[in-house]
This record gives sequence, C-alpha cells and structure tokens, in this order.
Amino acid sequence: MENETILGEAWLRLAGFATRPDAGAIRPLFAADPERARRFTATLDDLTVDVSKTSIDGEALVALLDLAHAAGVDGFRRRLFAGAAVNSTEGRAAMHMALRGPADARLLATLPGGIDDASRLAAAERETMRDFVAGVHDGTLRGATGEPFDAVLNIGIGGSDLGPRMATEALTLAQGGKMRARFLSNVDGTGFAALARELDPARTLVLVASKTFTTLETMENARAARAWVAGALGEVAVATHFAALSTNLKAVAAFGIAPERVFGFRDWVGGRYSLWSPVGLSIALAAGWEVFQAMLDGAWAMDRHFRETDFAENLPVLLALVDVWHINVMGYRSHCALAYDDRLRRFPAYLQQLEMESNGKSVTLDGLKVERATCPVIFGEPGTDAQHSFMQLVHQGTQVVPVDFLLAATPDHDRPAAHFVLAANAFAQAEALLRGKTEAEVRAEMAASGASPGTIEAVAPHRVFSGDRPSVTILFRRLDGFTLGRLIALYEHKVAVLGAIWGINSFDQWGVELGKVLAGGILPELAGRAKPGAHDGSTAALIARFKALRGGK
Repeated sequence: MENETILGEAWLRLAGFATRPDAGAIRPLFAADPERARRFTATLDDLTVDVSKTSIDGEALVALLDLAHAAGVDGFRRRLFAGAAVNSTEGRAAMHMALRGPADARLLATLPGGIDDASRLAAAERETMRDFVAGVHDGTLRGATGEPFDAVLNIGIGGSDLGPRMATEALTLAQGGKMRARFLSNVDGTGFAALARELDPARTLVLVASKTFTTLETMENARAARAWVAGALGEVAVATHFAALSTNLKAVAAFGIAPERVFGFRDWVGGRYSLWSPVGLSIALAAGWEVFQAMLDGAWAMDRHFRETDFAENLPVLLALVDVWHINVMGYRSHCALAYDDRLRRFPAYLQQLEMESNGKSVTLDGLKVERATCPVIFGEPGTDAQHSFMQLVHQGTQVVPVDFLLAATPDHDRPAAHFVLAANAFAQAEALLRGKTEAEVRAEMAASGASPGTIEAVAPHRVFSGDRPSVTILFRRLDGFTLGRLIALYEHKVAVLGAIWGINSFDQWGVELGKVLAGGILPELAGRAKPGAHDGSTAALIARFKALRGGK
C-alpha cells in the first residue's frame, strides 16, 4: 500500500508539469541554460543519445527519475536478469540476453516446468549454428547437385522475419556479404513467385523459421518452397536444401528436414527478441559469423550497461523516461523513427513490432484497466525520403510527433560528400523542429526577396513553423555489427522499462491471437470445404462477394 501511495504521488507530481503554460516549450530551455546540450546528453563509448531537444528541464528529469524508482524499475531490472517469470501471463522469463552473453554469464530462466541454465543452453546452440554456417561457407555443406549454396531464403513472419531482415540488410547493404539473403513473410503468392524467378533452387538454402512449425503464413510459403525445390531437384533434395528454426521436431521430420538441420530455442525467447537465437541464422549466413558475433557482443555491452548503470546515465532508462514525458505528460500519441542511413531502412518496421506488440496493452499486470496511455503509434522511413513525404505533417501538422534521429558519423562508402549532405539534413531537420519560424521572420524574408505585399499577405501564414517540436538524436561512429547490436538492445530495454513504469506485461502478445483463430475458421469457407459460419453481416457479405467475384471457385 505504501509503495502504491508513493507511485501515485510520483504520477501526480509529474502530471503537474502538464499544467505549466510553457509545458511544451523547448527553445527557452536552451536560452536559459547554455550547457543544456551537454547536461542532457548521455553516452556509452561512441554511442551518443541527446535528449536536450525535448521540453524536459532539470526539475522534470528529477520527477521522471523518481517515477522510475517509485514504479520499481530497479526491482524489475533485477528480476529480469535473475530469470524471474516477468512474462507473468505465460509464466516465463524473458531471457533473450542469454543469447548474446558468454557461456559463463550464469543467466537462468524460469519456465512453467522449471529453470533453465539459459547461458549454457544458448552457448551450446551458438556453437551448433557456427559450425553450420562454417560448413555452408567453406562448401562442406552443399546442395543436392553438389553445387555450393550462394543464396539463403528465410521464410518466417513477425519476429522470424522483421529482425533478421532488418539486421541482414543493415550489415550487408554497403559492403556485401557471404551470401545473398532473401526473405519471404507475406503469404501473398506474388512474393514467392518473384523469388522463384530470381533464385536458383540448386544453389539456394531455405530456412523455415517457426517455433511451432504451424504458423499459417509461414507453412503455406514453406510448402511452396518445398514444391519448388523438389520439382526442380527431386524429393531427395528437401533434406539437403532445407533447415528449420523450430522446436517441433515431429512436424519438422514430417516435412522432410533432417534432425541435424534443426535449430531450436526455448520458450524464454519471445518472437520479437529472437533474432539473437537460431532465428538469426540468415544474418550469420549472409553477413558472416564474425559480423553476427559482433552484433551479439554489442547487444551484450548494452545489456551490461542497462544492468549496471545508474538511471540518470542509463541510456535505455533515459529514452523510456522521454517517452513517458511525451506520452503521459504532453499527451503525444505517435512517435517517428528516422534513420539517416539507408542500411537501416527496415529499422522502423522492426521497431513497430518491438514497441507496439510489446506495449500495445490496455490491461495491467493485475488484470485491471490501465489508467493512462501506453504505447504510441510508431512509424518511420529512411531519413531524406521521409522529408519528402510525411515530414510535412511532423513540421506543420496539428499534432506534435516526437522524432528519433539516428545517424552514423562515418559511412561505409566512398562518397563523403553524399554523407555530409545526409548528415546536414539530419541535423537541420532536428534543428528546424526545435527552432521553427515565426510569421514575422517569414514576412521579413519574403520582403527581402522582393515579394509583393499582396503575395506576402496571402502566403506568409502558410510558411510559419511553430517550432518547439521534440526530438532525440542518436549518434554513433559507424554502423557495424557491434553498433547495430547496441542499438537493438537499447530499444529492447527501453521498451521493457516502459512496461515496468506502466505496470503492463511487455512480453506477451495476446492481441495477435484472435485474428489467427478467426482466419483458421474462414479459410475452409473460402475453399468451399465448409458452410458459412456465424459472422457479422459485413464479414458474411464480403466473403460471399469474394466467392462470387471468383466465379464460385
């Protein structure tokens, strides 16, 4: 009861900041504090997180830190790394940290049936993965015709696609890799048809990523790939050309995949945290084991930072507190991620799952309705592309959208002038959101350029920028495996801290289940194998119209 009182008082104190007349003002904070940028920037080696372009002042930061303590974030952090069942609705730990830590890290994980030595199990599976990757790369493991593999096709959806796809593109786009990597997630047959035209089945290794080996979309695509390989090379080729990232050994065997080609992971690895597990095999095959290991090492460095660092200098905690400020104090309902690096073009999509699947919740750990807003809508695109699409809304729209800018100081290409243009745009966008432009400034500029009084009168209001729009800038030396690992783990832990503050379970995802169940019932109706079910009027009519448009087929 005392803890609840302290937490309630912390929320009330924080809510008081929203009543300030200048609650959202940022520019005056810089005017009042010449050292603001330094005081509101935290680092982990070269990784720099600047939160100064937000309306959080020193007093507000203290209140936010007090809230984190009152919400028990420190206790949550200890339980998380102790392997407690922080995923309370499923009775499981969330021990994805063990996947990137050393074998002697002694990380344990609670499961409904007992406790795993997560560090030891993860290290053993990594060794198996590494041997497999080495065999593919040195030609020991070849296709059915004796040719070496030059492409890997990863078939999965959700966490079995978004993370591996994002990381593979980030780590191979600039400098290439060991193998071509292609990804198939959407069950729309168009995707596989395009890949089948591009890839040579004799030189393609297919990974089927599904823990249960029952995921509807994944298995439909896997069967299409199986027919493609078997049709070209014979049924015997399935055992040679396929590997499974799954725990359902019986279903995998029935599919025709040999036991030595099955890589599993435990239930303390959630889908959206699985790219560090065998689900990340496509990353290692495409980029090389050394690059994959560097990514694991970078994430482990962030794990240690999160576990050991005081809240005031803790990067994931600071990012979480900025989100709390924007969502719960300022009332902002969306969040934009802009990576000024084409290699991170899938990073916003990855964050969409990580953040919205984790914290898109409206029920507390106690099963009660939440009392305040939780996860915002996440969206984003590569940097300068976004400037020519939705950044109009971010600058001049009626709603305020906080932005995360991500930028590497050093590129991995030989066009330094292009990188300077890229960086200049990133810094300018953040500055423009902060600074804005008054109508007086617009009128003066237009007059100086020779515009007529009538034109100035008509156009000036449209060229005003309100400014005081918040952003966070994340800067790092270069984008490599180690840095990418740190970035991903930074956001993972930020999401977990937010869940702890809001009192929700960040590690389950029951919201994705209902649609899956209903789709399973509708599918036989569409295929003509079942009579129409009990649907609402709209769904029943749409199904009937769909079948009519197909001529009853």
